[in-house]
Amino acid sequence: MTSATKKPTSSVPSGAWPIALAGLVSLAVAMGIGRFAFTPILPMMLSDGVVDLPGASWLASANYLGYMLGAIFCTLQPWIWARLRWLPALAFSSLVRAGLLATGALTLAMALYFPAAWPVLRLAAGVTSAVVFVYTSGWCLSQLSRLGVPSMGGIIYAGPGAGIVVSGLLASGMVALHWKAASGWMILGVLAFVLSAAVWHILRGGSEHLMALGPPGHQAAGMPRTAAASHGPSEMAVLTLAYSLAGFGYIITATFLPVIARAALPGSAWLDLFWPIFGLGVMLGALLATRLPHAGDMRVRLGVCYAVQALGIGASLWSPSLAGFIIGSLLLGIPFTAITFFALQEVRRLRPATASSFIGLLTAAYGVGQIAGPPLVALLLRHSATTGEGFTLSLQIAASALLVGAALYAWMVRAYPVLK
Repeated sequence: MTSATKKPTSSVPSGAWPIALAGLVSLAVAMGIGRFAFTPILPMMLSDGVVDLPGASWLASANYLGYMLGAIFCTLQPWIWARLRWLPALAFSSLVRAGLLATGALTLAMALYFPAAWPVLRLAAGVTSAVVFVYTSGWCLSQLSRLGVPSMGGIIYAGPGAGIVVSGLLASGMVALHWKAASGWMILGVLAFVLSAAVWHILRGGSEHLMALGPPGHQAAGMPRTAAASHGPSEMAVLTLAYSLAGFGYIITATFLPVIARAALPGSAWLDLFWPIFGLGVMLGALLATRLPHAGDMRVRLGVCYAVQALGIGASLWSPSLAGFIIGSLLLGIPFTAITFFALQEVRRLRPATASSFIGLLTAAYGVGQIAGPPLVALLLRHSATTGEGFTLSLQIAASALLVGAALYAWMVRAYPVLK
């Protein structure tokens, strides 16, 4: 064949980028806005006097409890559908669309001054964010794997970082203009609807549906094998425990970073920019994850990510200065969604036939870790002489949990070696 008759080739098949970008936007809405908008708006709520720090801790926990409940639903979904056979086999993309609409509505509702309803709204937003996360992940990763570009799945996990950057910068501008927190919730709610509309036509189709659990499948083609032929429950249990420690390890900083910075650097012009810097780190880490070879041992990568996050927490503890918070925010953010991407790839290796169900299991475990963080802060703040002392001890415990998680992955590498 001559050069004139050769067909042009492309390393990325047609349709892969729209799928990846639709997943990115979906997670930006569900996670960056629905789950994490509370962090940059919290200083505004404190300034307005509509909530105090202990109350904020419980509002955060309500959201994380909802996240865990949503993940439990995703885990039990095959069992539910197996017993209620009259339920329709809904497409994953339909669940994602419904979740995006709910996220916009629940964010707008937070603008209403009805404090008694806020825990319920944050709980519901947590349920929605988990459902959108699990089924966006399932739909996008399946579609991209079918197109032969599974590594592009890392792109969708830049979504939470993009949402964090946008919501953080908007909140920073509103703080500078002395706007009320209600205005922040309203603007972010409208933004959620606008972004959802932008990807609405892409989030459709695919063969991924809610259905009863099928028969156990054989190992997926191209997946590396472990020494243990069946990937027994103990292997999955250790992975689940280690993943729950990631939820606990990051959540204290991710929830209270602007408040911690205000306590350490009163009057600094950078106070409202540490959260967007964290978001930039999240985006950078997700995109870097796509550049790594797909065939590596994900547990090694997970252990390194945990250690980097622990170092990020340590940076702000050792040097509660401008440089310390910038470095700490970046180091906490870079591994954030990379951890999720690597863990979900590991689940697809261990349970290729039932990956979505076990993604839900890990997400629920992550939610348990998140729930424990804010109440711990509230307890330590109540029994500490100063706010700074309470936050310091909380962060020390969080960093230690991440190091324990890294040690668990190191043990798994030795106990369950991957055979090439």
